[in-house]
Amino acid sequence: MDTNQVDPKTLRSRALAWAWWDWGSAAFNAVVTTFIFSTYLASNLFVDPNIVAAAGEEGSSALTKALADNAAIVAWAIAIAGVLVALIAPIVGQRSDGGGRRKFWMAVNTFIVVATMAAMFFVTPVPEYIWVGAGLLAAGNLFFEFAGVNYNAMLHQVSTKENMGRVSGFGWGMGYVGGIVLLALLMVLFIFPIGGGHGVLGMPFGVEGGALDVRVAVLFSAVWFLVFALPVLFKVPELPVDPSRKRVGVIQSYVVLGKTIWRIGRTAPKTLLFLIASAVFRDGLSGVFTFGAIIAAQVFGFSSTEVILFAIAANVTAGIGTFVGGWADDRLGPKPVIMVSLFALAVSGMGVLFIDTKNMFWVFGLALATFVGPVQSASRSFMARITPDGREGEMFGLYATTGRSVSFLTATLFGVFVTMMGDTRYGILGIVIVLVAGLLLMIPVNAKPVHIEDPDAR
Repeated sequence: MDTNQVDPKTLRSRALAWAWWDWGSAAFNAVVTTFIFSTYLASNLFVDPNIVAAAGEEGSSALTKALADNAAIVAWAIAIAGVLVALIAPIVGQRSDGGGRRKFWMAVNTFIVVATMAAMFFVTPVPEYIWVGAGLLAAGNLFFEFAGVNYNAMLHQVSTKENMGRVSGFGWGMGYVGGIVLLALLMVLFIFPIGGGHGVLGMPFGVEGGALDVRVAVLFSAVWFLVFALPVLFKVPELPVDPSRKRVGVIQSYVVLGKTIWRIGRTAPKTLLFLIASAVFRDGLSGVFTFGAIIAAQVFGFSSTEVILFAIAANVTAGIGTFVGGWADDRLGPKPVIMVSLFALAVSGMGVLFIDTKNMFWVFGLALATFVGPVQSASRSFMARITPDGREGEMFGLYATTGRSVSFLTATLFGVFVTMMGDTRYGILGIVIVLVAGLLLMIPVNAKPVHIEDPDAR
């Protein structure tokens, strides 16, 4: 699809509709996987009440182990989803290219995610139900990634080569702003302790209240995602059918995938290196938010409310950074944005090792958040710039696969340093090492488009 032939006003309207999906997706990223539902599953609400009662205010080794087991269940659910994404995502993308079904499959996968979020309402705080919640969490992650493959590939359909960086940055920025607005709404309506209930609606909480505050918050978030996923389906046209592209079976799709990777490695090794480099530093970026909350709570004494407030502030700074990064992307190219941001992230991360007050963590924590968005946006823009026309779904499927293939790196190194040093603070070293590794891998990469000749795929 040649977007240069589309009226600029129409293209801007499509880009805005496309970006609303990013805004809505904050409902899954921020609420389900990061701050609310996964934390709910790992809490003592899913521990045997007898263990909780016996622990009292001081806690006990039995309670500590039970909580660790819950956290492990959540982690394994996400890990299993990650493995499945790594195996299936490139085929999902490849089979959407040229078949006139890209938007269709993005819609199907998005609606499945919304359905899994709605089903989370029925995960009441009963210990045995943690397996139901973990299953829904895994399914949600799996289909969210599938939807993201096609959504990212649509960047080609809503931008031109001249404004691709700004459009990508705008989308990421909308996601951060959507997260801010949604988290603020959830706090006010359902989560913040007020009188005898939570939120201005006075929601029941805890085991006695059936954790209705959390469950209704997630249900509200499912509706939020559904509403803001609709504009892209109405405004952005479906990808035209490419009659020259031959449809193949699932098994043959993996053969095509292997040939594609081989050809990229042979004809454009630096493109393959970018896929590897971006996988590494994107895992480090996810660690900034995932483990940043843990460091804030355990090292600097943030309360649960302060953690959410910090999350809102972090989304604000990340959103600002993303908008600025998108502007710089179109003027300087995506690589300088990635390199400068990764360097700033590494410096800010090391700074966390040498501070000892809550106020200073706000400074360095928000500095970290500021540079996360530009890297995420510029990485997507970089991928889109080097992808040949008609292969966007396939290449973004590889992008998702490589990202998942090393998703254990940051978590493993974080755990290693915490165990070795006996202090959660030192886990930041694991995050910094991964970010620096990604930075070094990016040095020889360039942003020239790659031409993939694969007659078997057409």
